[in-house]
Amino acid sequence: MEHLELFLKSIFIDNMVFATFLGMCSYLAVSKKVSTAVGLGAAVIFVLAITVPLNWLLDQYLLQPGALKWLGAEYADYDLSFLSFIMFIATIATMVQLVEIVVEKFSPSLYNSLGIFLPLIAVNCAILGGSLFMQSREIPSLGLATTYGVGSGIGWFLAILAIAAIREKIRYSNVPPALRGLGITFIITGLMAIGFMSFGGMLTGGDDEAPKETATAKVESSKAESENNKVIANNIKVTE
Repeated sequence: MEHLELFLKSIFIDNMVFATFLGMCSYLAVSKKVSTAVGLGAAVIFVLAITVPLNWLLDQYLLQPGALKWLGAEYADYDLSFLSFIMFIATIATMVQLVEIVVEKFSPSLYNSLGIFLPLIAVNCAILGGSLFMQSREIPSLGLATTYGVGSGIGWFLAILAIAAIREKIRYSNVPPALRGLGITFIITGLMAIGFMSFGGMLTGGDDEAPKETATAKVESSKAESENNKVIANNIKVTE
């Protein structure tokens, strides 16, 4: 149940695009065609599914204060958390390079259509955000970290797939000249983000028989987590 809750929450409630607006550069640039959006979305799912659990292992056994105690008691006081950004980005860059090699080998047409945005996944703030959110939420197990990585990737995939399908349709619509291109895309993205906000009560509401205090605590915890996500997202955008 815990895996299912985290999976659904990472897709619909904490969606990388619609909740924290991370990865917007690739989202806007590669969403003109559905086929291209599917290729990039699949690459993002793969990278997040691999890097989030790998970075969880790095965080648990190398970066956290006292994580090196497995090497011996003399290392228990070491704190390497200041290396989080460097280690996370190194892991992401390695996986992106692997994806680039595979795509170029088996689908040259997709590789050419994605262009510069495929290697740019390495600096896609949504990819780094997945690992940093995993770290800030203190996800307790490798299995849950994998679930969160896959769910976050699917959430980003659904977002770019939806906007690509809409952009292909509105190409033949009578859009006002001042809003054509990125203007109408931003408006549609905002409307979809408002729609995704309706999923916020899906996992935060308590049962009718649950104590009122418990339900209130869940809501407050959800609000605090949302604010923490926004702070991390803003920090990621500042560092780009």
